[in-house]
Amino acid sequence: MTVIGRHLPTLKKRAKVVARHDLRDVPEGTAGRVVLVNGMTWIRYWVRFENGVYLGSINRNDLASADEWKRHLAGEDVWGDEVEETEDADDTAAADAAAASSGGGSTTPSGTVIPEYLIERSKAARERLGA
Repeated sequence: MTVIGRHLPTLKKRAKVVARHDLRDVPEGTAGRVVLVNGMTWIRYWVRFENGVYLGSINRNDLASADEWKRHLAGEDVWGDEVEETEDADDTAAADAAAASSGGGSTTPSGTVIPEYLIERSKAARERLGA
């Protein structure tokens, strides 16, 4: 999801955060802590949530700082009203779902689907190299 007209501040490593939306295996409102911040122009976060789930490549719009979440629960409009789905996110989610439903591939801890043909190619390369 993309927030229009509002820039959210970058979170720092070890910052306490809350899932703003339902994420894979993480319900909305689940607290966590930022483990890694990566990216230069497109900042993504790796977060360890209190329910034991560790997710990577999370967009800032899917996370709230502890202060933002408290203000949200108090009824303040913290993020603005205009929220719009991006086509890229929808296309990526559809491609991941198609790869997973086709029976080919594995899902990594960060939620990325690896197609079966790439797994087979890696296996063949390891066998060629004697690993």
